[in-house]
Amino acid sequence: MTSVLVPGLLMLVGLVGIVVPVLPGLFLVWAGTALWAFEHPNHAAWVYCGVAGLVYAAGLVAQYVLPGRRLKDAGVGTGTMLLGVVLAIVGFFVIPVVGAFLGFVLGIFLAESGKHRSRAGAWTGTKHALRAVAMSIGIELAAGFGIVVVWLLGVWQLGIPA
Repeated sequence: MTSVLVPGLLMLVGLVGIVVPVLPGLFLVWAGTALWAFEHPNHAAWVYCGVAGLVYAAGLVAQYVLPGRRLKDAGVGTGTMLLGVVLAIVGFFVIPVVGAFLGFVLGIFLAESGKHRSRAGAWTGTKHALRAVAMSIGIELAAGFGIVVVWLLGVWQLGIPA
């Protein structure tokens, strides 16, 4: 039972880490599958780990490419996002729990204010950036759930070793 309990808990922590970006969530979900494959006596478990690795890689690529393309189309530049990330890091340490989110929004708004010279234009850019972040988290979460499904199929197919 421990051969599925520990990997399952690791995956659960990883899924939480995707939504609350403090941990490398998607990696932890995949690592749970790798741990299961390492402990499983049937070598076919590594096939499921490989498929989960492909889902992991596709999730990583998609979570950066798709939102980045939307931001570029909306006119929100890399410098704007960089300032948002820097203020998110500062906010994380200054205001516990919500500081990273508030710092990110403030950084985007300040960068867009400097670019547009109006609050309306800055807020429009900020909304685009927030949608892109939500899209990125959604893609990562979908990949995480995809990895869990692959793992569950492996557990179902190969059984729980004694």
